[in-house]
Amino acid sequence: MTILPSSMRGVHLTGHGGLDRLAMRDDMPAPRPGPGDVLIQVGAAGVNNTDINTRVGWYSKNDGAAEDATWSGAPLRFPRIQGIDICGRVVAVGEGVDPARMGQRVLIEPCLREAGGGPLETPWFLGSECDGGFAEYTVVAARHAHAIESPLSDVELASFPCSYSTAENMLTRAGVTAGERVLVTGASGGVGSAAVQLARARGARVIAVTSPAKAESLRALGAEDTLTRDQDVAEALGRDSLDVVVDLVGGPAWPALLDVLRPGGRYAVAGAMAGPMVTLDLRTLYLKDLTLVGATVLDDGVFAALVGHIAAGRVKPLVAATYPLEAIAEAQTAFLQKAHVGKIVLEVA
Repeated sequence: MTILPSSMRGVHLTGHGGLDRLAMRDDMPAPRPGPGDVLIQVGAAGVNNTDINTRVGWYSKNDGAAEDATWSGAPLRFPRIQGIDICGRVVAVGEGVDPARMGQRVLIEPCLREAGGGPLETPWFLGSECDGGFAEYTVVAARHAHAIESPLSDVELASFPCSYSTAENMLTRAGVTAGERVLVTGASGGVGSAAVQLARARGARVIAVTSPAKAESLRALGAEDTLTRDQDVAEALGRDSLDVVVDLVGGPAWPALLDVLRPGGRYAVAGAMAGPMVTLDLRTLYLKDLTLVGATVLDDGVFAALVGHIAAGRVKPLVAATYPLEAIAEAQTAFLQKAHVGKIVLEVA
């Protein structure tokens, strides 16, 4: 019989605000799996933009008010255990779950369609609508814990879930196929570097927008060419020259991203690092028959496809730095400096 712990160590987010809102605790109640659930002992958890954006209230569309400052727009309940990128092992199963799952190493799908023993009306996200991986244990529906066979470490595997599934979701919705020319903005970040690799795995030709210092790293990942952030993409590449834009940046230079698309081209977005407000000339949109796609909730099968890519070695982890869980404030500070390529990961176990 497995003896489950009554308490655990972890990090509580106590409210929206600065790093002082992150409270390390060693007396948190350890969760228990309900019907259809598995209990995961967390090995490692990645630091993600969404963790920081949720903490500071960036998602709010109501003049920075905290009431809607989550992915779903529903108020966040405090205290909350954040952490959307999780690798760990199944240490207990709830009623109705195959006991053979005990001991499996798993990656947790960050976008949840089931919780509390049943389907959700609207998806939840780990560390936002429910507790995530910045603690020793977490619970999810068994369907969202994907078994992974890989020689990679827990830290390396924890660099994949959110960023790579977001990138795969964008590429899937944009219908990227072999031979197409794809521009990736914000290419040195977690999602951007994942998009470069996954687009190349589809046989696409990738141009990455990044800083000069990171250009060689992006070429090593498969980018055919790179542009600097201050270049006008339409001037550098030519108008109507690309099939797809994968955008994580937005901001003032956004209109050129539509100029560079060919007629019938597709634009997919899952971030706005340079600013969420952009100017759209509707004539560009309809006269060029463009398709604009927003991508947050994962389509069915996207995460399973990603796990297949990882297991087959078609994508590689990019771990820029690791920190112990207790150093989460230092890890998020380093993350915000944007001097890294890939992911910063917290060691939990």
